[in-house]
Amino acid sequence: MNWRKTTQRLAPATWSPPSPGQYDTYPAHSIGSGKIMLGYDRLAESLAGHKQVIIDGYGGVFWPQLREQLDAAFARRGIRAHWINVQEALRPESEIDRLVQPFLGGDDPLFGTRFTGQLRNFFDVQKLRALRPDSKAAPNLLYGCGASLAGWEGFLVYVDVPKNEIQFRSRAGTVQNLGASGAADPKSMYKRFYFVDWVALNRHKTELLPRIDLIVDEQRPEVPAWMSGAELRSALTQISRNFFRVRPWFEPGPWGGQWIKQHIPQLPQNAANYAWSFELIAPENGLAFESDRRFLEVSFDFLMFQESHAVLGDCAERFKYEFPIRFDFLDTFGGGNLSVQCHPRPEYIRKHFGETFTQDETYYILDCQPGAQVYLGFNEGINPAEFHRVLNQSFQQATPVEVPRFVSTVPAHKHDLFLIPHGTIHCSGENNLVLEISATPYIFTFKMYDWLRLDLDGHPRPLNIERALDNLYFERQGKCVAEELISRPRVVARSSSWQRVHLPTHPTHFYDVERLEFNRDMDVTTDNSPQVMSLVEGSTVILETRNGLRQRFNYAETFVVPAAAQGFRLISESGDPLKVVKAFVKAS
Repeated sequence: MNWRKTTQRLAPATWSPPSPGQYDTYPAHSIGSGKIMLGYDRLAESLAGHKQVIIDGYGGVFWPQLREQLDAAFARRGIRAHWINVQEALRPESEIDRLVQPFLGGDDPLFGTRFTGQLRNFFDVQKLRALRPDSKAAPNLLYGCGASLAGWEGFLVYVDVPKNEIQFRSRAGTVQNLGASGAADPKSMYKRFYFVDWVALNRHKTELLPRIDLIVDEQRPEVPAWMSGAELRSALTQISRNFFRVRPWFEPGPWGGQWIKQHIPQLPQNAANYAWSFELIAPENGLAFESDRRFLEVSFDFLMFQESHAVLGDCAERFKYEFPIRFDFLDTFGGGNLSVQCHPRPEYIRKHFGETFTQDETYYILDCQPGAQVYLGFNEGINPAEFHRVLNQSFQQATPVEVPRFVSTVPAHKHDLFLIPHGTIHCSGENNLVLEISATPYIFTFKMYDWLRLDLDGHPRPLNIERALDNLYFERQGKCVAEELISRPRVVARSSSWQRVHLPTHPTHFYDVERLEFNRDMDVTTDNSPQVMSLVEGSTVILETRNGLRQRFNYAETFVVPAAAQGFRLISESGDPLKVVKAFVKAS
């Protein structure tokens, strides 16, 4: 049985740096020699001297295979290990279903509410206490999600798996939700992952991080990578004061285009398209490290759990463990229009979904073809009742909507910035490569019309007409679009070799955008906010921090300088003109 369903390649066990100027699909932070190990035999060797071992970890890990492979490695060393599965202490599945049901949104196919409980709520306390080691055996290994909840004293191993791989596994039906006996359909599993499982598992992971003795990357089930918890924590501290780039991942979609395939040719070319590049979506991306060319990835949230104040600076109290800014690409080159959509108002997303802030967006046009456009705001004199009627008629009778009759169309040009505060009707037209600069929430899109097309599985895409109508600002029409929803760049500082261009965002956006344009070098301060950047014109740029660390970034790559870095220098190696877009949290 194929254990993952995707066109995307598995991350390599052995890392190779990209050629200068080539987009790096597997960026890794070097942490020195001798830090990362590969394989079950070396792992068994590291665990053999411990009498009690707790192997905790994330949902989506192939626990039976991990036990089988590690047990075989012990046997090759003449060791007979005693294994206990923490799953034996789970509450009955019917009780777990009742526990999670209030957070799954009923019949809503997409949305639920953020879980308010803890991972321990999935377990029977008495059964947990009954899981005791065998005093005559060594090593005793208690394993599975939540293993540390049994209260054992011993060597703590944490097994992580990237969230994109969890989704690829769920699409293949090889993993299931917490406490479930089998796989469900992938979309309902994802909803439960997002609103319940990942919330509970992240709270648990936060508590464990300071005392993890060994971290395992299980995304390659046959060849796990691992390193000590102390080395992980040291690496997180290092990048939190210098720079980081998360590992991007790519997804096809019904409207997807061909720009990403053409400009990143090392991606699998058998995918029909790439609609998205998840450049920096903090809840789902990972951070990768390399030692002696060995590659290990952990979830991005490890960094936030340990170093949120260093990363976020002045806005740490506001956002806690949530990284606030999102960068991703939307590719419609040779594809289609996105769905006509809007995002929830702040009070709506808090009340209905349990999120702490809403999905305010902007579209930065990285590239486009002549005649490309963006749908943004309403035409002057929009009749809300008529618009509502036409949308419902289209949904019920599968009739096309004459979108330009209701929604304003704006020509798109390279380096334009369009402002999409919550409640604004919008979508990208075809033949754009959009760098979406946004607040971090990323699934809360209320689609009103999707051009009567099907998803990649041949099913109609869910629409959220009523939710959208509850959130739309119909007054964003006519002249308001030009005056409030299209950023007007202005130069705010310049020298003979550089200039800093402010691209003002909407007053309701908590983040702002600037473009740094230079042909030699340019010094920048963080002003105690994380600086999220992308090279939007030019081949490569060198980043140099005040700590003396240097890193090359390539065209279209997203990278972050944390607030604690204080300042940095951007350098054009070739002397060619470069443009770097950066987003940051506005001063309060």
